[in-house]
Amino acid sequence: MTSLEDRRTLSDAIGVACQSGARLQPACEVMGISVRTLQRWRSPEGVREDARPLAERPTPSNALSEQERARIMAVVNEPRFADVPPARIVPMLADEGVYLASESTMCRLLREHGQNSHRGRAKAPSTQRLPTTHVATGPRQVWCWDMTYLPATVVGRWFHLYLIMDLYSRKIVGWEVHDGDDSEHAKQLLKRTALAEGIAELDRKPVLHGDNGATLKATTVLAMLHWLGVKPSYSRPRVSDDNAYVESLFKTAKYRPQFPAKGFADVDAARQWASEFVRWYNMEHRHSGIQYVTPAQRHSGQDVGLLQARDRLYQHAKQQRPQRWARHTRNWDHVAVVTLNPQRDQPVNLAPRPEKLSAKVA
Repeated sequence: MTSLEDRRTLSDAIGVACQSGARLQPACEVMGISVRTLQRWRSPEGVREDARPLAERPTPSNALSEQERARIMAVVNEPRFADVPPARIVPMLADEGVYLASESTMCRLLREHGQNSHRGRAKAPSTQRLPTTHVATGPRQVWCWDMTYLPATVVGRWFHLYLIMDLYSRKIVGWEVHDGDDSEHAKQLLKRTALAEGIAELDRKPVLHGDNGATLKATTVLAMLHWLGVKPSYSRPRVSDDNAYVESLFKTAKYRPQFPAKGFADVDAARQWASEFVRWYNMEHRHSGIQYVTPAQRHSGQDVGLLQARDRLYQHAKQQRPQRWARHTRNWDHVAVVTLNPQRDQPVNLAPRPEKLSAKVA
């Protein structure tokens, strides 16, 4: 908006130019305004001030009432939602049969109350470009695994967390914590996870994707993979983002409020924390990549019914207050395909049949 002083200055300059013989339209173009704009500014009393900031705008008919706004703020500030963003609050409430407002409405209210900062200890996520590898259309088709360091209270000492995640469901299907990094630990974890997931009964064994670490490529580990019938896959050399799902999982773990910033006293404390984290992640964590259901629900196939129930709830909410919905309701479709490192030039659009799914080694 142009201030009143600037309007008067431009109007006077154009008037002087016209008195000197200039035409009105070229003079307005030189000043960067149109003739119609100059006409709106001028009046018999002189140049008028912009009245838009002083205009009275009626409240929209679909606006939230003060009681509804207060209820939404009370819910999002409950202790259980203290470190949970609106993107996860909305589906959690939907599973309880409660619809208060959309995710964007909650974000707007939080912004109005100065509470729009990123919840939790992690920074806002950034998008990453991923190279090429595997496709999963169901559980036990593609596994991802890696090892990360857990700090001890003694400076320079670390504990080692070995972890295997199912790509399709994001469920942690196997984990162990040890004092040192040894291929024997990885070997025993593979064997225990394969027994727990019933790999021996599958016609097509899963693919196991990991990085190029010496432990995960040791001869004893490769021998165990061959004995189990699991096909190995490795990240490309000198590429840090070929195993992004597990790296994201490790970040989720280490930025949880319960993660001890000063380290673990001993290996038993590290194992106790890891056990609680795995239980929370599999049973309670609403994962954004799988429509905010828990990994355990998706691994067992319960997510289909939950997503259908959410869609029915949203359809009912739209029927009750249609003026609050500009178009369609939120998309609660089931995520049928998960791609590890999709091809940049050939994105996966169709879900291959399980019997046609072939493992590709990166």
